[in-house]
Amino acid sequence: MSTLSDPVSLSSPRGTDAGLTPKELAAKYHLSVSGRRPTLPEYVRQLWARRAFITAFATARLVAQYTTAKLGQLWQVLTPLLNCAVFYLVFGMILRSRDSVPIYIAWLCVGVFVFQFSQSAIQAGTRSISDNLGLIRALHFPRAALPVAFTVIQLQQLLISMVVLVGIVLANGVTPGPTWLLIIPALLLQCFFNTGLALVMARVGAKTSDISQLMPFLLRTWMYVSGVMYSVSPYIQSWPKIYQTLYSWNPATIYMDLMRYAFMPDSFNPHIYPGTTDAAGHATPKALILPDHIWMMAVTWAVVAFVLGFVFFWKAEEEYGRG
Repeated sequence: MSTLSDPVSLSSPRGTDAGLTPKELAAKYHLSVSGRRPTLPEYVRQLWARRAFITAFATARLVAQYTTAKLGQLWQVLTPLLNCAVFYLVFGMILRSRDSVPIYIAWLCVGVFVFQFSQSAIQAGTRSISDNLGLIRALHFPRAALPVAFTVIQLQQLLISMVVLVGIVLANGVTPGPTWLLIIPALLLQCFFNTGLALVMARVGAKTSDISQLMPFLLRTWMYVSGVMYSVSPYIQSWPKIYQTLYSWNPATIYMDLMRYAFMPDSFNPHIYPGTTDAAGHATPKALILPDHIWMMAVTWAVVAFVLGFVFFWKAEEEYGRG
């Protein structure tokens, strides 16, 4: 009689199973690979079913993020404000960028807060898989929940900071108007764009951990070329049209301009976008009310980044947490 200590037989199957390959045996007895990637529609359904987990996880991480700091959650607002102060000193006062931009302080703060939303979401997404391997290996859930949750964390931080941002804009003499309603769609589009990039970088970061060390340098370069602290229009007006067109598709610039226009319509600079100025270089009347094609750029980036990022991440679902 066999006992539990007897070795398991690895011989070929006998009887009616003789001659069947492992794949055929698995099909016969309805066996499947552990952690097998579901179909894309099923994956979306599973992720949506865990929306409560995503929200709870994001909120818990946000609260715990500053528990060891004496000022606690206040750092969510202080960090972008200190960045604004440094940029104002260097670019506004020393390099005199404030002379070429109306309502420079408010203009600068909107750009810093908006860009930091994308920057933080991408950085957090890059480490969302590699920093949570214990959770991934212990529980079964759609792995996309992690980069999505970290993007939600950054959105929550931005919404908290928006209270201070509104105060800064009002303190600079800006009167609330109908364009303030555009803040909501602009923020939603940027959120989808950020989520898509976070999903892409989550898969890349899961395979190449060193990318997280490189990302701050890449994001800093992106910030400097996107016109966060100064207007880039004087520098690109002499470029060939093809390069101006390519630059106008910079998503960071697009989302910042949408938010800046929403808060301060008079600060919108149409010279960045081809087709918004006449032959003499003067802004057309339609350009001053934010042309529709700029919104189309924002929608295109949001849809393309989110869809491609989601599919790109889903393709490697079986690989996360292994090895």
